Amino acid sequence: MGTKTVDEAVDANGTEAKSDEETVNVTKTDEAPDAEVEETGNAEAEDAEDQDDLDAEALEGEDTPEVEKGTPGVGQGAAAVVSAGLGVVSLTGSWVATVAAARETLVGQLGTSSTASVAKQVKEVYGDAWATTALVGGLFALAALIVGVVVLVRPAFGAPGKPQAAWIKSVAWAGVSLGVIGLVLAVAKYSDIILGLPSTS
Repeated sequence: MGTKTVDEAVDANGTEAKSDEETVNVTKTDEAPDAEVEETGNAEAEDAEDQDDLDAEALEGEDTPEVEKGTPGVGQGAAAVVSAGLGVVSLTGSWVATVAAARETLVGQLGTSSTASVAKQVKEVYGDAWATTALVGGLFALAALIVGVVVLVRPAFGAPGKPQAAWIKSVAWAGVSLGVIGLVLAVAKYSDIILGLPSTS
């Protein structure tokens, strides 16, 4: 009976020891996954922050070349449009030409006596005014021609490897063409080759 009691006591102690060990092991096993989850969450957060930084740097790197590439064409495009506009004004007329012609007519009326010949009156009152209109139109045409040529030759003096946009060339060529036409017509009118004074005889 004594031996059995000792064995039972040993078994009881062994069971208690095993129970304690299991308790310790379970506690340790429960704590390990929590640490792993925390480490995994921190690693994922750091990776996400690094990816955001890389994306921001990539976007900044992509935006900068576009701005630098688009900036030089703005001035050339504006100049081409100005050239075309000046060419149109040289053909259709402007308020500057209207005022200058009206002033020349007034000067002719004031400077011509009523006893002057008809040919002189026509020349002083109408001929000079028409010549003034042609002169102003020729100045606009010359300006259109100069601005258009400058736009077309500008890439030769700019940075190499940056071709000029097709629409800029087209508008600049339109300005040059209108300028040439307006200049030819202005010279022809000023010299009375076309639309000369009517005969008074």
